[in-house]
Amino acid sequence: MPRRGRGRALLWPVAVAAVSAVVFLGVKGSLIDDAYITLGYARNVAEHFHWGLVRAETANSATSPLNVLLLALGGTLTRVAGGHVHPVTGLGLVFVAAMTAVGWGFARIARALRLPFATAVAGTAAILFNPFVLSATGLEVHLISAALVLLTAYALEGRAIGFGVVAGLAVLVRLDLVLFVVLFALGVGALRRRLLPVAGIVSAVCLPWFVFSWFALGSAIPDTFLIKTTQGAFGEYTYGNGPFYYLDPKRWQATLVSFGPAAAGLLALLGLAGWLLARRQQAARFGPVGVLGLGGLAYYGAYSGLGVPPYQWYYVPPIVALTVVFVVLAGYVATLGHGFRRAVAVTVAVLVFAGTVLPAGYLDVRRGVPWTAPPIFGNWATAAAYARVGQEIGARVGDATVAAPPEVGTLAYFCGCSMVDTFADQGRVVPLVDRRIAETGPVGSFLLRLDYHWFDRTRKPRPVQYRLEWSWAPISGPDTWHLFSPATGNGWVRLVRI
Repeated sequence: MPRRGRGRALLWPVAVAAVSAVVFLGVKGSLIDDAYITLGYARNVAEHFHWGLVRAETANSATSPLNVLLLALGGTLTRVAGGHVHPVTGLGLVFVAAMTAVGWGFARIARALRLPFATAVAGTAAILFNPFVLSATGLEVHLISAALVLLTAYALEGRAIGFGVVAGLAVLVRLDLVLFVVLFALGVGALRRRLLPVAGIVSAVCLPWFVFSWFALGSAIPDTFLIKTTQGAFGEYTYGNGPFYYLDPKRWQATLVSFGPAAAGLLALLGLAGWLLARRQQAARFGPVGVLGLGGLAYYGAYSGLGVPPYQWYYVPPIVALTVVFVVLAGYVATLGHGFRRAVAVTVAVLVFAGTVLPAGYLDVRRGVPWTAPPIFGNWATAAAYARVGQEIGARVGDATVAAPPEVGTLAYFCGCSMVDTFADQGRVVPLVDRRIAETGPVGSFLLRLDYHWFDRTRKPRPVQYRLEWSWAPISGPDTWHLFSPATGNGWVRLVRI
């Protein structure tokens, strides 16, 4: 490798890590409620080797087991500095590591396709500053980004073993990423020719967890699949038409700049498909990028068919997949022609990219840094407000059990008490399991019974001594708190002894 290439290979990951660390410092105070569910799991794993949102109950509502385990590891490492587990600091370590992996993966993609190194810079920035991705920090969105970029890189390089390892980890990041894994394994010749070794490696990496979860936690698939699929729509909006849900006066700009690169990637994917059909000799070179884009479309179609609510983090896999397609094709356009034609091609590629990505960075900082709430936000209170109330509730109830309001994550995390709902108490999941088995057809019912074969369906909900009642109308009195959200306005919550 030339000296310049060696220097770049060393400095690039360091640069990505440094920028990512600065970005995390700007957003860490604005984590959404679901992120604190994950952090609650991670803290319990690190401190007590316990799998659950609250210490008193084992649960299986963590969608991303790998995210929980990595956050627990990161939190444990922070003990060296302070003697205690610091999950948010651990999250910072995972955030930086995931984005560094994204940058490293993009560099490999650029090298495999002989694209300008600026392609890696542009692609990494497009993911790092995307408001939809950044607004869900704390969830598995950055691990998803790293997994998809690295899967593409190893597929382009034809490295079956590396692909298999990353594919197994991807399934542990989110089980639904298996859709991308299957499409890559079947759609890329170098992987298809070594399908059995790839399948063996994937199984060796991820199967132990799912076997453990099936026996020890009651189901191989997390309970969130049932919880989220039984929640229904947000009014008239499900996943399929969900992007329009975010085009309200407060979020439309962030939504447009988030989906802009993906929309450009969709057009690029159509152009890539036609180009590969016309120039079949290029199919082996650029084909894996097309497979990634196809995976993004298939993912969107599958989730639309499920009719799940339009949670923002559900859009991250297709956004990232199509953004990669867009960046790669823009990088390729910049290599076309010679002399004046090359200059025109480079100018067009830069302008197109700048017009879709730079606005995201502008919107990220325009609202003020550090964030108090992310640009894509729907919680009923900010993280700081929930933290304040959670700590005060914990001081009042001690070890008692509290029935949570509709949003449990941040309150339970800062309360330190046994605050329960379906995410924390599997006794409250039993009715969902029974109802879904009864409502589903023969095949679905069989699969659900198989998945929940070791689940104790006689389990009762944990008895509660208090409940938290939410009100949109002003209320007063003892044990009553006022909260505010830039998304929903004012709200009040009252602690009631049962």
